[in-house]
Amino acid sequence: MVRAWARERPDLDVRPLEVLSRVSRLARHLDLARRSAFARHGLEGWAFDVLSALRRAGVPYRLSPGALLTQTLVTSGTMTNRVDRLEQAGLVRRLPSPDDRRGVLVELTDAGRGRVDSAMADLLAVEESLLAGLDPAARARLADLLRALTAPFDA
Repeated sequence: MVRAWARERPDLDVRPLEVLSRVSRLARHLDLARRSAFARHGLEGWAFDVLSALRRAGVPYRLSPGALLTQTLVTSGTMTNRVDRLEQAGLVRRLPSPDDRRGVLVELTDAGRGRVDSAMADLLAVEESLLAGLDPAARARLADLLRALTAPFDA
């Protein structure tokens, strides 16, 4: 693709495509691999995102809806819908907030913790296989380069 663009538009510097088109293709492959790993555990990507945010919070595996919004980058209405669906599936529960009479906390249930833990183990096995062709030093270099590339977006 890069060579074809260079041939068709010699007036353009197409070198960014050498990196970013590959990142885009890799993202598509990774998305498919992740969807497959999550599906084996009866989860969709959005559900894994919410459950994993709660799991990473540590004992007692609770967060406010606002904290979940911040971590998953979705709107309030979307988060309400997601928590509703996860609650119906028995993976989370809502509890009254001890700090705010009108507020709630979202807590991971034992079933939710088991589901996210098994999905995470499966995901890591899949991702390890995707990186199998890189030695530890190459992985570290790649991680550093990707961190530098994504830092402006995360700021």
